[in-house]
Formats: sequence, C-alpha cells, structure tokens
Amino acid sequence: MIRYSLVCEAGHGFESWFPSSDSYDTQVERGLVTCPVCDSAKVSKALMVPSVARTDRARASAPPAKAEAEAPVTMVAEPERQLRAMLRALREHVVANAEHVGARFPEEARRIHYGETQGRSIYGEATPAEARALIDEGIEVAAIPVLPDDRN
Repeated sequence: MIRYSLVCEAGHGFESWFPSSDSYDTQVERGLVTCPVCDSAKVSKALMVPSVARTDRARASAPPAKAEAEAPVTMVAEPERQLRAMLRALREHVVANAEHVGARFPEEARRIHYGETQGRSIYGEATPAEARALIDEGIEVAAIPVLPDDRN
C-alpha cells in the first residue's frame, strides 16, 4: 500500500491509500479520487518530504522501530474517517450474517441466481472481470473494500 499526500484544485490537502502507483493513476484518470472537503475530482500529488535515515548520527539517538509500530500516526480528514467507519461496519455486518465461500464466489452466486441451490447471503473473492461478468448476467454483487488497517 502507498499513502499519497494529495491536494485539490481549491488547495485542500488530504491523504489517501492506494494499492500501487498504477492504481492511483487509474483512479485519478477515472475521476474516482475526490477531495473530502469540496468533492473536487481535480486532485494531484502534493509535495512529500521523504524520511531519509542519517548515518552521521549515533544509533542511540534514533527512535526504536518498535515504538513507531506501536503508535502509528494517521492523518485522515474527518469525512474520510467517517466513511472508513461505515465501510468497516458494513464489512463486519456481512461477515457476521453471510456465508464465506472464498474463491468459489462467482460460481456460487450463479448457482443461487439460477435457482440451482438455496438462496442465501454469501461473500467471497472475485476478480474484477468475474464481477463484471456476474453483473452482465444480472446478478447483483457489490465490492466491499478492504481498508489498509483491515489487512492484518
């Protein structure tokens, strides 16, 4: 995952996570990355100052890596924080109330849709192409995003 500092055309600064730099580029081109303050889709990467380790200082003055891992600092705008909380609640509801079918999701969704097996709520994994094919067949599916801090 990559965290980018972003800025919209109105000058609002915010941060967002992306699986890769290619994913960021694709999402920006499609207008999917928007400012949480003004909803502008005209965003660009803000200047980021890299953290570079210095070799001319004594190792004792460097903060321990474990302390950093225990106290991460997240700078997320309040609207994004609220959206993440809603997405997390949605994921928890689905996990608590549906059957996990894993990679068999596309096959099982078709079987339910065509009446070949008992209708029930399911969740699992599907590639974007598999999800598009299900939607093209009239099968209702929805992606539930995995947030960066949900990957543990």
